[in-house]
Amino acid sequence: MSFLHCYSPFKPFPLAFFVLLLSFHFFPAISTDFLVGDSDGWSAPKPKEADKYNKWASHNRFNIDDTVHFKYEKDSVMMVTEEEYKQCVSPKPLFYENNGDSVVKLDRAGLFYFISGVSGHCQKGQRMIIKVLEPMSPPHPPTVPPDEKSGAAHSNLVSVTSSFLGMFFMLFFALFLSI
Repeated sequence: MSFLHCYSPFKPFPLAFFVLLLSFHFFPAISTDFLVGDSDGWSAPKPKEADKYNKWASHNRFNIDDTVHFKYEKDSVMMVTEEEYKQCVSPKPLFYENNGDSVVKLDRAGLFYFISGVSGHCQKGQRMIIKVLEPMSPPHPPTVPPDEKSGAAHSNLVSVTSSFLGMFFMLFFALFLSI
């Protein structure tokens, strides 16, 4: 029997639990593919559903690198500016497809404006604004001003990253479970 096996403070369950928690902490979240309009797809809404797509968008949380998937028949999708969205027309859209199966990657935070390229559909409510959330980032640590008397170079306070703190607490938790 090896020394490590005899005196290991880890038991199988806490070690596996620790590795699982550690993997969640270090692997970034996977982007999401949203099907616009869910099972209804992208089509001109009925008169009583004029704000259907903006309601759909407001019930979802969009992040950078997510994609929106438009499925439609005999229609098109255009990504446009805010002004073109308001006017329901775009002579030069930022994005245009009419293949029935279009995917748009949300590559930045902010607002994205979509309308149908088929005449009259946008006016019926086939348009949508998607708000992509800013990425969450930890606050920056305050900086220490340079020591004017000694002429010392500018230095920053040492900061402890959330990754380090996360590892510390997971290790502490794993050790606690093994006792």
